[in-house]
Amino acid sequence: MSEQTAALPKPPSLALRMLRAIALLRESPVGLIGAAIIAFWTIVALFAPLLAPYDPNATISPMLYPGQTDGQGNTFLLGTDHLGRDILSRIIYGSQRVLMLAPLATFCAYIVGIPMGLAAGYLRGKWDTVLSFVTNVILSFPVLVLYVIIIATVGASAANILVAITFASAPGIMRIVRGLVLDLRNREYVAAAQTRGESSLFIMFVEILPNARGPIIVDACLRLGYVIITIGVLGFLGLGLPPPDPDWGGMINETRQLAMTFPHMAVYPCIAISSLVLGFNLLADGLREISLRD
Repeated sequence: MSEQTAALPKPPSLALRMLRAIALLRESPVGLIGAAIIAFWTIVALFAPLLAPYDPNATISPMLYPGQTDGQGNTFLLGTDHLGRDILSRIIYGSQRVLMLAPLATFCAYIVGIPMGLAAGYLRGKWDTVLSFVTNVILSFPVLVLYVIIIATVGASAANILVAITFASAPGIMRIVRGLVLDLRNREYVAAAQTRGESSLFIMFVEILPNARGPIIVDACLRLGYVIITIGVLGFLGLGLPPPDPDWGGMINETRQLAMTFPHMAVYPCIAISSLVLGFNLLADGLREISLRD
């Protein structure tokens, strides 16, 4: 190894990057609150088997109000549903599916949308014309209707939900990335890379994309909230994850007819969805606030 190579600084470790991110979030109380909410649900999802007091699919004692006890001495902090399943346990296990499916679906949407936006914004010409036309056609459909059509056609499953969210979200991401690239493609570092004879792929992914990461990260946090709402809506419409596995939207759908008599059956899953969406929205606001200061 040469002295020049040995002198190169090592890339920061993951732990160091996380500490830097936390230090940045301390500058924004709003972002810190959002990160705390997300961290809470992440911990709940990771330790669901330890935190859940009962099997989420076990039929124990139906239609108990929060805090009531059954004849065997079991106490249900959030009550039970119409089938006698513990609502707290189902909410805890439901967080696993939401926090696994929503980030994965959002990631897949960005994997598709980012290259499309880079190609349209940097290469222009036919690339821009074709990709913008396809994007406009897809975005012309109401998003919820598009989700319902796709899921109703291919069936309700985790994989099909991923496909539906990716297909419906990628065009919006493409538009955002395209707008950023149109602004960045005329910067001096892009011209320098072109002068060096770098390929278009290198310029798009190494020179332009890292400089567009700030708005993309903020949009990703907001989009995660939208995806969580989408998963909940699909579950409410009966197009979410197949039963009996707990799904927050499905829990609301199953008990909506009993909401007037047993409101806790639908209220607590609604609170879970709202709190997680609020966490991502607050985190996005905090990151935007920090980026504007810089």
